[in-house]
Amino acid sequence: MTHFTIATVAEQSADFRRVLWTGRHTQLVIMTIPPGGEIGEEVHEHNDQILTFVSGTGEAAVGGETRQVTQGDLVAVPAGTRHNFRNTGVNPLVLYTVYGPPDHADGVVHATKEEAEAAEAAGRDEPPAH
Repeated sequence: MTHFTIATVAEQSADFRRVLWTGRHTQLVIMTIPPGGEIGEEVHEHNDQILTFVSGTGEAAVGGETRQVTQGDLVAVPAGTRHNFRNTGVNPLVLYTVYGPPDHADGVVHATKEEAEAAEAAGRDEPPAH
């Protein structure tokens, strides 16, 4: 059994992205977006994504629709949908997300968005083959 007190674990991580657990069909990732930062507009063609916000305030842009998000909110992003999440507050925007199927390398940690983008561009952030 793998067990997390997820809000606590997410709050304790200052990393932009940290993969906590990878299974055959899903992956659990925590993210911290600094004030003024964003995940970056993207589309996951083959991955559904569910994001749950632990703290901070932000803006979710999903499929051409924009909404404010805060602690306790959950946003589902179906595969093939353009999306971005921005921190609009003065504190970090902390969240955990579940990808199905996995989208990142197992156990990967990226301290910053720039580090994450460089790893993706270099092909060093590929999900495990099952």
